[in-house]
Amino acid sequence: MKNIYGILLSTILDEIIPMTRKAILKGNKIFGAAILSKRDFTTIVIGTNNEIINPLMHGEISAINKFYLNNYDENINPKDCIFLTTHEPCSLCLSAITWAGFDNFFFFFPYADTKKTFNIPHDLNILSEIFYVKNGEYKKNNNYWKSYSILDEIKNDSKFTTKIRKIYSEYKKLSEKYQKLKKKNNIPLN
Repeated sequence: MKNIYGILLSTILDEIIPMTRKAILKGNKIFGAAILSKRDFTTIVIGTNNEIINPLMHGEISAINKFYLNNYDENINPKDCIFLTTHEPCSLCLSAITWAGFDNFFFFFPYADTKKTFNIPHDLNILSEIFYVKNGEYKKNNNYWKSYSILDEIKNDSKFTTKIRKIYSEYKKLSEKYQKLKKKNNIPLN
């Protein structure tokens, strides 16, 4: 399973980040997602946040919509896919991943980074206020799916250090740009 992590990191760097750069210039948040084939790890779809069109269009929702709108589900069972998110999914996206039939997801940035590093505390606040889930401690392995923290899975593996640093560096720049531009948008929870 370790060899999948290099592919997931490359997908973030080479596919999600370039799309996210464009989305941020329109005023969207920094979140993105990808759906990959479990069979050969090829990318099926990429989605980025598009909240300026609809506040529900998070990166995960965007990827799921593309997957179903393009009828990929007619040929590919969601359980035969890897669901990748740049940030640990919010409650909306956790539910969407479940309802869409994916049995897994991998995330790069945990909630703590989303809140502290990127100044977007809504995920933890909603989980706490509405669902009484403190510190984002939802059940990570359940009857619907299993979630994986990429950083936890590959900690202490030095072969990923360069890609990890590059992702942090890129998202720092993306976050700074989003924070400057968000005043111009009309997203309810910016």
